[in-house]
Amino acid sequence: MNVSGWVWAATLVVLTAVLLADLLIIGRRPHEPSIRESSLWVAFYVGLALLFGVGLWLTSGAGTAGEFYTGWLTEYSLSVDNLFVFVIIMGRFAVPRQYQQKVLLIGIVLALVMRGGFIAAGAALISQFSWVFYIFGAFLIYTAINFFRQGEPDEDEFQENVLIRWSRRALPLSKEYNGAKLTTRPYGRRLFTPMLTVMIAIGTTDLIFALDSIPAIFGITQEPYLVFTANVFALMGLRQLYFLLGGLLDRLVYLNIGLAVVLGFIGVKLVLEALADNNLFFINDGEHVGWAPHIPIWLSLVVILGTLAVATVASLVKSARDRRRELAGAAHR
Repeated sequence: MNVSGWVWAATLVVLTAVLLADLLIIGRRPHEPSIRESSLWVAFYVGLALLFGVGLWLTSGAGTAGEFYTGWLTEYSLSVDNLFVFVIIMGRFAVPRQYQQKVLLIGIVLALVMRGGFIAAGAALISQFSWVFYIFGAFLIYTAINFFRQGEPDEDEFQENVLIRWSRRALPLSKEYNGAKLTTRPYGRRLFTPMLTVMIAIGTTDLIFALDSIPAIFGITQEPYLVFTANVFALMGLRQLYFLLGGLLDRLVYLNIGLAVVLGFIGVKLVLEALADNNLFFINDGEHVGWAPHIPIWLSLVVILGTLAVATVASLVKSARDRRRELAGAAHR
């Protein structure tokens, strides 16, 4: 793609305006959104992404639109997995429901900033060193294996990282929240509220997920404009999706297995592309590997969409079956 400066500028202005509008709505009226409100917002953001893809189709062709849709779907799925950890963090620190919206929005802004930095660094590395695909591919395969082994995040397995433990030791923290504020002044002494610790937990979680998501999207497209917009659209509406899914998150028991398959597939795809363009002297004497196939974008989209659909359906079936067993067991007691 030959994306001009004014297209980049217009895209940034529009997306920033949408995020600022979202921020103003929360700032004026912190609350727990209803199912209807959350559904409308999620539909709005998904509709924006679909329309954006149509615009790419009309201006740059079906291949470009396919890369965007595949990247957006992958990033959106990883973002949903991110929500599991957000749920655990909110529960662990007992964040009041009416203030969770603001926490989520700040988390999304942090994720955008971090991913923006990683996108810039990744694009620079790829443009200079094609062998970076080997590293990205190996990292994704390693991540996929960990996803498969670990299963869904569990509150009992959540461990506070170094920054969280440091904040508890070094900072003057109060035990009570002061709305959504980071500080409070009980008895004339300024203290940090638990909200600061929550923000640290959300920020470090965003960093970890950014390390997974950026190699994944570069495995689908190396066009920085598509990488950036796919990430932004995947994060927009995530706050409302958190409240819309609610207890459904606990029922998606096979989501991590589905994501493991997706990340493993993209990792293998990256390694194959690196072999096809190989210039490392210790692999095939520095020559391209002729047998390494190029996986077309339509096949990537089919594999990713099919895997996520199977994982979702299987999760709901298993959850319904487990629920029936629980009810049957309770009835026999």
